[in-house]
Amino acid sequence: MTKLHFETNVHDINQHQIIKLPKEISDQLPSRGMVMFEGTLNQIVFQAALEPDGLGSHWFELDDKLIDDAALSTGGLVKLEISVLDNWYEPVVPKDLEVALKSSELLDLWDGLTVRARWEWIRWIQFTKNPDTRKRRIEVTCSKLDNGKKRPCCFDLTRCTVTEVSSNGVLKG
Repeated sequence: MTKLHFETNVHDINQHQIIKLPKEISDQLPSRGMVMFEGTLNQIVFQAALEPDGLGSHWFELDDKLIDDAALSTGGLVKLEISVLDNWYEPVVPKDLEVALKSSELLDLWDGLTVRARWEWIRWIQFTKNPDTRKRRIEVTCSKLDNGKKRPCCFDLTRCTVTEVSSNGVLKG
């Protein structure tokens, strides 16, 4: 895929600094679901995951280092250049899931999944604000892995799973 160039503004949703991709840029991506990319933002090189916004486009959260390095502020205009990565980077496994995988002796099965599948399980687990639902999803994950399932079923990969910035799977704002 060629490099995509665009300008947009930094947005703030519930104290999370994010970049929303313009729809015409997002339309050029290979998936309506999560996409990994590398790029430059105000000439600072970085990698990130594009999360779906639930409406057919994408967004990503800016980490503190990138905000500082690129001297970003809410509302500020930024220039981006992005390229889709074929190889996904490893997700950070939430501590509660890691503990459950260890206690269920499923770490080898987890490690045998594709990186993309691990992302899908984590996104499905985090797609709830209810702690009891999250706990149950971790239990279901362990059970399904133990029964040979490699991916969560019936999970709409085009929904925004970051509950701090979304409502019903759609990015706020």
